[in-house]
Amino acid sequence: MAGSDEKNALMYLLAGFGLGALLGAVAGILFAPKSGSETRKELGGKLDESKHQVSEWIKEQRAKRAAAAQTDEASEEAGA
Repeated sequence: MAGSDEKNALMYLLAGFGLGALLGAVAGILFAPKSGSETRKELGGKLDESKHQVSEWIKEQRAKRAAAAQTDEASEEAGA
């Protein structure tokens, strides 16, 4: 049980660092001396890149869970 709590705490910590980095990057872009159209173009590119990274991460997590579920099923069948 304690291991699970530590994992959750670590995930929240990493999520907080990630969110802080994202907000810092957005603030840096917004306060940079660029025209509005350049800033919007840059933000759009960063947003598309972030969406791609998140979708790849989600695919990886789903694949890991599917593999873990198959491993669990196989071990249950072997034990039964």
